Amino acid sequence: MAHLHILREHSLGLPKARKIARTWAQQVESDFGMVCTFQEGPSADNVTFTRSGVNGTLYVTANRFELD
Repeated sequence: MAHLHILREHSLGLPKARKIARTWAQQVESDFGMVCTFQEGPSADNVTFTRSGVNGTLYVTANRFELD
């Protein structure tokens, strides 16, 4: 099975990054049939996503997005 890891730095701050992550989660649920779970934390959020054959996590912080 292939493993994909993407790390992107940004300067958005957590509130704006959180909004982008929620929009992304809604889009992959709609476009790809993923099931996403969003967990907010005080300094970082996790978006877990899954469907048959695919699963992973999007980590969201004040200065980066990390997809694993």
